[in-house]
Amino acid sequence: MRIAATIFLTDETITPVRLARELEQRGFAGLYVPEHTHIPVERATGFPAGGELPREYGRTLDPFVALAQAAAVTERLELGTGITLVAQHDPIDLAKQVATLDHLSGGRLTLGVGFGWNREEAADHGVEWKTRRARVRDHMGLMRALWADQPTGYEGEFASVRPSLAFPKPVRGGAPRILLGGAAGPTLFDDIVAHADGWLPIGGSGLSDNVPALRRAWERAGRDPEALRVVPYAVRPTPGKLAHYAGLGVDEVVVQLPPAGADEVLRVLDDYARYL
Repeated sequence: MRIAATIFLTDETITPVRLARELEQRGFAGLYVPEHTHIPVERATGFPAGGELPREYGRTLDPFVALAQAAAVTERLELGTGITLVAQHDPIDLAKQVATLDHLSGGRLTLGVGFGWNREEAADHGVEWKTRRARVRDHMGLMRALWADQPTGYEGEFASVRPSLAFPKPVRGGAPRILLGGAAGPTLFDDIVAHADGWLPIGGSGLSDNVPALRRAWERAGRDPEALRVVPYAVRPTPGKLAHYAGLGVDEVVVQLPPAGADEVLRVLDDYARYL
């Protein structure tokens, strides 16, 4: 099983350059990082995990800048966002960022896509909460148009672009690998089947029922059963948990690192290395 890692990189943690080098030297498969542009102090939105919002959420580095640093000092380490808040971006700008990072890294990028949970953050970006899923679908459609081999236009409710010259292109053609995050259910599974290469479920609970359900939806849509990827994200690994995932056909897991300085992060990394 391929083991990647995720961390809230901040101005107080280990640097992207140091972490990327250490991950590649130990044989980890990849580095995934989350995104929050800002956290409004006055919030009505509760933290999904309960309790107070952890400090690192308001100090998170820009994921594309951080991953560009990681790409520059590694050769094999895969790079991912977990996740990109697509509705909060100008999709023309985002398409350029994604394609550039994928090009410069030699095709190592996985774009993790999500809908978000913080209403106040989204509102500051001009996103009406009830429209966020439709906006993500529109933005993804526009980006795929810009990544197409030939100039291709896109006209949607929330985003549009005329046929354009837009280079570089994602290395693998059409798009980088795209994994969609979110809670299991028919709506999410329909979006995965229509727009993504697989699912990025946080924590990996409930997969015994949800992976077969997603596979059924995937196959009903006529997609290649071997192409679907389910990548449990922010996992605290144990031998039993990883064996359970493997039994479900999972071949990649993203383990959670603490948002800490180099000494603490590397201690945890050395512990996780026993699963490689």
